Amino acid sequence: MAGDERHALLDTKAFSRSVSHARDELHSFRSWLRWMCVDQSNAWTASLSWCVFVLFAIVVPCLSHFLLACSDCDNKLSRPYDAVVQLSLSSVATLSFLCLSRFVSKYGLRRFLFFDKLCDESETRSLKILFIFVLPCFAAESAYKIWWYTSGSTSIPFLGNAVVSDTVACILELCSWLYRTVVFFLVCVLFRLICCLQILRLQDFAQVFQVDSDVESVLREHLRIRRHLRIISHRYRAFILWALIIITVSQFTSLLMTTRSNADVSILKAGELALCSVSLLAGLLILLRSATRITHKAQAVTCLAAKWHVCATIDSFDSAEAETPITRVASNQVFPVKSDGFSDNEDVGDEEDELDNTKLVPSYAYSTISFQKRQALVTYFENNRAGITVYGFMLDRTSLHTIFGIELSLVLWLLGKTVGIS
Repeated sequence: MAGDERHALLDTKAFSRSVSHARDELHSFRSWLRWMCVDQSNAWTASLSWCVFVLFAIVVPCLSHFLLACSDCDNKLSRPYDAVVQLSLSSVATLSFLCLSRFVSKYGLRRFLFFDKLCDESETRSLKILFIFVLPCFAAESAYKIWWYTSGSTSIPFLGNAVVSDTVACILELCSWLYRTVVFFLVCVLFRLICCLQILRLQDFAQVFQVDSDVESVLREHLRIRRHLRIISHRYRAFILWALIIITVSQFTSLLMTTRSNADVSILKAGELALCSVSLLAGLLILLRSATRITHKAQAVTCLAAKWHVCATIDSFDSAEAETPITRVASNQVFPVKSDGFSDNEDVGDEEDELDNTKLVPSYAYSTISFQKRQALVTYFENNRAGITVYGFMLDRTSLHTIFGIELSLVLWLLGKTVGIS
C-alpha cells in the first residue's frame, strides 16, 4: 500500500510533491532548504526566502563594505580586498538563489531528480561534501572576523554600546558569508547528486548486455537516459556557464590586485580573499567533475555495446564451426587466455564497474539478435553520444582541457602585464 502511494505521488500529470523518508538524502536537502530559508513551497515561505536573501546577500555585504571596512583605521586592520570578496560571493549567491528557487518552485526535488526511490538507490552522501568544504572555511572566516573586531578595527556604536554593536555586526557578517557560500554549494551538491543518480541508472542500463535482451528495449532505455541528460543540461546550462564566467572574473580580478607592485598580500589582509577563492573554486570543481564523470560514463556505453557485439559475433562463428568441422591451421597461441575468457581477473580492482570493465560479455545475443541489428545499435551509440552539454558543447575531459588551456593562457598573459613574466 505504501509503495502504491509513493508511485502515485510521481504522476507527472498531477505535479504533486512527494513526502521524504526519514533516512533519505531528499529529507536532508529539504531540511537544509528550510533552515537556509530557500524553501518556497507557499507564499509565506517564499516571502521569507526573498527577505533573507536580500538581507544576507545584498544589505549586509553593502553595509559591511561601506560602513565597516574601516578605511580610516591603521594599515594593519585595513581590508583592501573586501570589495572583490563581497562582489564575488554576492554574485554567485544571487545566481545560485535564483536557479535554486526556480528548480524547487517549478519542479520540486523529486521531479527535479528524476527519481522516485532515492532512499533505496542513492548510496552517496552528497551533503558530506558541503560540510567538508564549507566548515573549515567558515571556521577560518570566523577566526578572522573575531580577530578583526576584537582588535578595535571599528567603533560605530549603532546599538548604544560598542561591544554589543561589534558583536552584532560580526554575527551578521558571518551569517552573510555562511548563507552565500552554502546557497552556492547547495546548487553544486544538488547537481552532483543528480549526476550520481543518473550514473546509477547507467550502471543498471549496462546490465542489459549481460542478459538476453532485444534491441528495441535497449534502444528505448538509452533514449530515455539521453532525454533525462538533455533535460538536466538544459536546466543547469545557464548556471554552469554564468558560474564559470563569474568565478573566472573574480579570480582574475584577485590576481590583478594581488600582483600589483604595492599590494600587501599578508595573511591578515589577503586571507579572506583566499578563503573566498577556495570556496568558489571548490564549487566550480564539483560542477565540472560531476558533469565530466557522467559524460564519461554515458559515453562508455558505446564501448560496452561494441564489446557485446564482438563477443556475440565471435561466438556465432564458433558455433557455426562446431557444427561444420573444418581443417584448422596449427599455430602457437601468442596471448594465453584462461577458460573463463580473461587471464587477469585477479588484478581487477573495485575501480571497475559495469560500464568500465575488461571482462568479456556473455554471448546471449547471437542466438536471438541478428548481426545487422547489433551493428545498427552499435552505430547508433557511436553517433548519438550522451552526456552533459552547455549550449551544445559537451562537458567531457576534452572540454576541461580546453577550459584549462584558456585559463592558463589568460593567467600567463596577466602575469606578463603585472610582474613581467615572459
